[in-house]
Amino acid sequence: MKESLYPAPSKDLAGTRKRLAPEIHDSFHALSQRVFADGALPAKTKQLIAVAVAHVTQCPYCIRGHIRGAIGQGASREELMEAIWVAAEMRAGAAYAHSLLAVDEADEVLSGEGT
Repeated sequence: MKESLYPAPSKDLAGTRKRLAPEIHDSFHALSQRVFADGALPAKTKQLIAVAVAHVTQCPYCIRGHIRGAIGQGASREELMEAIWVAAEMRAGAAYAHSLLAVDEADEVLSGEGT
């Protein structure tokens, strides 16, 4: 049994991925380069957003990669942790917000309208 669900990144795996769909791979790489370049938002801010999103999507590769990207753009450990706390609040906030669906559905079912 494998030790981890996720294989360690390697040049061999990356090369295989590129070989299997080279044009799409190159297009995605170009998109990433453009998205994370300075624009209306500075690159550091974009990387901090990516750190937060990576935690919400729970992608370990993205977490590691964007932590490195954010640090490379000058982010501090405190900024990284605040971005992660924003992600945690948003994830919990979504469950809280969606509880309105549960309350509404329960009210409908219990009133006899949802049968």
